[in-house]
Amino acid sequence: MLEQTSLKGELRYGCPAADQVLINRFYSVGYSYYFRQAKWALEIVNPNSRDLDDVERLNNFRSDYRIPKRFRADLSDYKNSGYDRGHLVASADQISKDIQNSETFLLSNMAPQHEKLNRQKWRELESAIRKLNRSEKVLETYVITGPIFDFTASIKMIGEKDNNGVSIPIPSHFFKCVLIEEKSGKLKMWAFELENKKQNKELKDYRVSTNYIEQRTGILLWDKLRGAAIQKEKKMTRAMWK
Repeated sequence: MLEQTSLKGELRYGCPAADQVLINRFYSVGYSYYFRQAKWALEIVNPNSRDLDDVERLNNFRSDYRIPKRFRADLSDYKNSGYDRGHLVASADQISKDIQNSETFLLSNMAPQHEKLNRQKWRELESAIRKLNRSEKVLETYVITGPIFDFTASIKMIGEKDNNGVSIPIPSHFFKCVLIEEKSGKLKMWAFELENKKQNKELKDYRVSTNYIEQRTGILLWDKLRGAAIQKEKKMTRAMWK
């Protein structure tokens, strides 16, 4: 019998390790019990939106009760924290159906994000990826997103403490790694890292290699892809962001 994860389209090129893999209808999450938030969220951007009318943003933020209570985040953890409930899979990436958009508001798809990052440069990056996805050359666009924790600096926390006195750590940075499959069959990769605060540079200035993100996060990305060409692509930082 095939595992459920093997049947999910967004996991075609790999499913990184996590304490709990949450299989949603339209994207998947690798959840960390230690950090009480996702290690990664993986999607195919707008898989049906080219053919269907878009739905309105639902804003129905809620806890994900598939996660054991002692490990999950709740709305009370974010209240008066000073941080946004930052989407990993963007709401605007999943807009073909109400249920598709609704799933993006599960707190398992959130991480504490500085409002001036979330509402400005991060949103610009999300929009740029959707624009890329609309290219006539593109067959599908895969995006994996997650937090990064810099343990060489002091880690700030939000939320209620658990039985061990631990609350939810605030990421120092966020990453997005993009894999596009062109209609020709060619694969291309991009990766970005943004510090969790207001950012003013051009998007191209936040580019890093996919290999760098793997080292920063301890996550093996696109692990079902093999070959020297893929390894070269992972180590590459492209000269332009298109």
